[in-house]
Amino acid sequence: MVTPDRALRGRDDYAYSVPTTHAVLGTALRGPWPEGTEVIYLALGCFWGAEKEMWQLPGVVTTAAGYQGGLTPYPTYDEACTGMTGHAETVLVAYDPAVLPTAELLRTFWTLHDPTQGFRQGNDVGTQYRSAIFTTTAEQAEAAATTRALYAPELARNGYGEITTEIRPAADAGPFYYAEDYHQQYLHKVPNGYCPVHSTGVACPAP
Repeated sequence: MVTPDRALRGRDDYAYSVPTTHAVLGTALRGPWPEGTEVIYLALGCFWGAEKEMWQLPGVVTTAAGYQGGLTPYPTYDEACTGMTGHAETVLVAYDPAVLPTAELLRTFWTLHDPTQGFRQGNDVGTQYRSAIFTTTAEQAEAAATTRALYAPELARNGYGEITTEIRPAADAGPFYYAEDYHQQYLHKVPNGYCPVHSTGVACPAP
């Protein structure tokens, strides 16, 4: 992981325009969202395929691709790919927990990727591809810890190592910076685009 003295300096605002509307759901990309909507930030490798999986879940209000968990303010994609920002490719998920319980959302998160690989997912190597959950409520933090504890022995039983997923409050991880327009809902705009799925095939038990 890059150290603060080596991290790219960044900037005071976006170097590009951020769209206002989700290209698939037609909802606000940056809010406001309906009352009762909660937001969680999930990193599970390349954000293109991850975002597509999330926007298809019932109860999801909107999704967005972005950068979070690092040091550089308002990074660009090219900067994030250098590994010198500390950010992970992250998906913002705004959802209605009355329709999609947080534990169910996180069970999907765990099974969509291999959370034991450290700074990589498959052939995507670097700190920007690490697994992470950045929470915004105490209930989300509890659900993250519970589902992790349930999933770890299942992975071990199937020959996988220890879970390396970073779990911490979004307030500690720092701001979520929206990615460039072309990254938002990328696999809707480019249906045959690169879409890695690094699922282990191991199911996550329900709490």
